[in-house]
Amino acid sequence: MSRFLALVVLCAGATGTWAADAPAIPRVEARSNDLLAVGVVHDDKMSIHLSRLADNAPVRDAAVTVVLRGMVHATTAEADGSYSLQTQDLALPGAAAVDFQVRQGAAQESLKGTLDITAAPGQLNDSNSSRQLWWWVLNFSVCGAAVWLFSRRRKAAKDDGAA
Repeated sequence: MSRFLALVVLCAGATGTWAADAPAIPRVEARSNDLLAVGVVHDDKMSIHLSRLADNAPVRDAAVTVVLRGMVHATTAEADGSYSLQTQDLALPGAAAVDFQVRQGAAQESLKGTLDITAAPGQLNDSNSSRQLWWWVLNFSVCGAAVWLFSRRRKAAKDDGAA
């Protein structure tokens, strides 16, 4: 019986998830001749870090607006030197063109990039969800076959002992 329990524990331990299946954090990078903007999205909020390409120094004194899905959104300057944007447009799945418009005094630059937001986890059309489903099916099939073979072997040993 202890071998059977060990087999069950082994099969149960093999049903873990892959770390590579964890969803990537949506981000966008956009460059101009002088500036680099990196936007990281969490739910419906984007945190934007703006820096100079020449020395990687953060740009803290700019007025930044973001054009996302055809709508112009103003950003809020944060205490750490970054900028934030909160809109429901960031929660929509799919690819979207992003235009960071940076104004410092009389100078104005436009930094363009593409943001790709994957579908919400748990949706059936997600390829990672489909892959995980097939992993479970395969894993339980292998575990079921191992239990069936173990019980057959045990029955054969019992029949040999009775004869």
